[in-house]
Amino acid sequence: MSTWLDEIRWDNQGLVPVIAQDANSQRILMFAYANREAVALTAEKGTAHYWTRSRQKLWHKGEESGHFQHVREIRLDCDGDVIIYSIDQEGGIACHTGRESCFFRVLRDGVWEITDEVKKDPSQIYAHGHGH
Repeated sequence: MSTWLDEIRWDNQGLVPVIAQDANSQRILMFAYANREAVALTAEKGTAHYWTRSRQKLWHKGEESGHFQHVREIRLDCDGDVIIYSIDQEGGIACHTGRESCFFRVLRDGVWEITDEVKKDPSQIYAHGHGH
């Protein structure tokens, strides 16, 4: 029996790109990949799950940092190959650097300028290593 998960166009590694977007401000907070299990768990449990390519494992965002992402909506794009998690970000920090968003650098005159303050020192967030 075909399910909604079968309508997602998974890449050749069984992954789909996921954009985490703040449900209130609409700011892009994070980009990651998810496999079928991660997307299914996100829908079932209501908190964001991903697949970490560097560690090759299922990643329940917040399991180490406590910064869980409460998913209000899961959206699929027109081609079926990109997903958006519309989220409420616990602690207001999505990035392992301790910033609100992973997209904290902006190109200005040929230089990447940092636009966001660190809200919390990563060493206080992660007991062992960083989050990605």
